[in-house]
Amino acid sequence: MEALKTKLKQQIIEQLNLEDFSVADIKDDMPLFGEGLGLDSIDALELIVLLENNYNIKLTNPEEGKSVFNSVNSMAEYIVKNRP
Repeated sequence: MEALKTKLKQQIIEQLNLEDFSVADIKDDMPLFGEGLGLDSIDALELIVLLENNYNIKLTNPEEGKSVFNSVNSMAEYIVKNRP
C-alpha cells in the first residue's frame, strides 16, 4: 500500500504539473482539494483520467469522486478495491 501511495503522489505531481511539490510535500491524509493541496474541478478531471490510464478504473459517479479524491489514502484504497 505504501508503494502505491508513493506512486500515486508521483503520478499526481506529473499529471497536474505540480512543479512546486515533491512526493514528501504530499501527506497521505492531506486533503487534495481546498485547504490541502488546493486542487480544483479541472484537476479532478485530470485525476479521473489518471485512474483510467494507469489503473483501468472508470469513475462514472460524480458523487463517488468526492470521496475517492479526498486524499492519497482514499485514492489508494479505492484503487485496491476496484482494480480489475
